[in-house]
Amino acid sequence: MRTIFTTGQVAKICKVAPRTVSKWFDSGRLRGYRIPGSQDRRIPREHLIRFLKEHGMPLGELEDEAMGKILLVGIDSHVQNGLREILPAEDFKLELAQSGFEAGIQAESLHPDCVVVDFAMGRNEALMIAQNLRKNGDYTDTVLIALLSDEDTASGFDRTIFNETFRKPFDSALLGERVRTLVSRKKQLV
Repeated sequence: MRTIFTTGQVAKICKVAPRTVSKWFDSGRLRGYRIPGSQDRRIPREHLIRFLKEHGMPLGELEDEAMGKILLVGIDSHVQNGLREILPAEDFKLELAQSGFEAGIQAESLHPDCVVVDFAMGRNEALMIAQNLRKNGDYTDTVLIALLSDEDTASGFDRTIFNETFRKPFDSALLGERVRTLVSRKKQLV
């Protein structure tokens, strides 16, 4: 995954002439930096994605990177619908899994930024999903959120594997906003 782009690479993505990208850069509309001792310009990925979104331009090959990818495991339809309202389809891709096995398959193909696991599917299975994700080096930065019932909150387990826990009942909008914040923060650090 490329993190820094030349003006020529940006031109190919935007389907414009390199000179056009240089004009965007020089006018301050497209942020980046110059290589010391030369006139070469470099544009960090996050600035390019922001520029494309602000100007309604297609993201092209960056679309998959720019979208927040969320895997919902064992989540009931009420919470799913609440999250779909808060996390718009143009910015977030939501995938569903009903079991640990499905979650593993989905995680491999989606490479999610965030996994929300409902302990209603079974405490042991939910913990196993979280522990397996944390053991895999590809998912060490993945945001993990647990949805707990009163029994799960009262019982002891290692909560440090989760970034956040929500105890039922909770407001889906609050969960959605927290997911949005954590995924946005992760995307800026990557």
